Amino acid sequence: MQNGRVSSTPDLTRYAWLSIAAAVVTIALKTGAWALTGSVGLLSDAAESVVNLVAAVVALIALRVAALPATGKYPYGRTKAEYFSALLEGVMIFVAAAVILVTAVERIIHPRPLENLGIGLAVSVVAAVINGIVATVLLRVGRAHRSMTLEADGHHLMTDVVTSGGVLVGVGLVALTGWQVLDPLVAFGVGINIVITGSKLITDSTRGLLDITLPAEDNEAITRILRERTTPQTRFHGLQTRVSGRERHATVHVLVPDDWTVHRGHAFIEEVEEELRAAVPGLIVLSHLEPINDPASYEDIPTGHVEIHRVDSEDHHVSENPPENRAE
Repeated sequence: MQNGRVSSTPDLTRYAWLSIAAAVVTIALKTGAWALTGSVGLLSDAAESVVNLVAAVVALIALRVAALPATGKYPYGRTKAEYFSALLEGVMIFVAAAVILVTAVERIIHPRPLENLGIGLAVSVVAAVINGIVATVLLRVGRAHRSMTLEADGHHLMTDVVTSGGVLVGVGLVALTGWQVLDPLVAFGVGINIVITGSKLITDSTRGLLDITLPAEDNEAITRILRERTTPQTRFHGLQTRVSGRERHATVHVLVPDDWTVHRGHAFIEEVEEELRAAVPGLIVLSHLEPINDPASYEDIPTGHVEIHRVDSEDHHVSENPPENRAE
């Protein structure tokens, strides 16, 4: 039995448009700051904003695809499209980092004086504030709707804010000390930071594509309810959970007395699933009903499953095997 599938996916594309608008504005501001100062740090900051723009466009496409309804060809919908967006964004971040690192090394070898630092810094601060506001909105909405695309975009923009802060510090130090090499050194550090961000995005999106299990707190909420519902007459085993885009899934085998009617078994499952969805909002539950005393019910437990019952020294462990198969 499967319940809890979201009937409609909220339209989050307006937030992607917000990110696109912010990227266009900040590219113009940061490019202007670089043109005024000649700072390779500000150039690196502008380059990252170009990546932000491309990523925002990809995010818009991914959100549109993820919102499409399930069809005969795609019976489970296309929510995983968001992972491709995050994966591509991670790759683009690596490209931007490579450009920044190469440019920084060249400027370390051949330093150049900076100009109009006051105006350049002021323009860059405005761009950072815009990115900070948009990043906060994207992260809040992304977490509320479990959208990896918006969260990835939000984290990227927030990294851009940190990057801008680092660049401003570097350019400010040049203005105070006159040491031109500080500008490319800070840009190099920015490039390394961007590589770290890109690595995390690629890792997270790859895990999602490979159907990683739910977060530990969600698994604990599910297993707690199943333990509470376990009695001499009813048991559970074979629990599997996974994340699929914005959706969260759980599959579990429900063992009930052999003489229960289908109606009674169905009613019991409905009660359990309702509790699970209350504990983990939006959870999509797939239950498999089995007779508790049939040995065949214990032969299809998947290898990769979440342990439901805990083992302790007081022998309070509830076995997932039938009574006759339990070790004495």
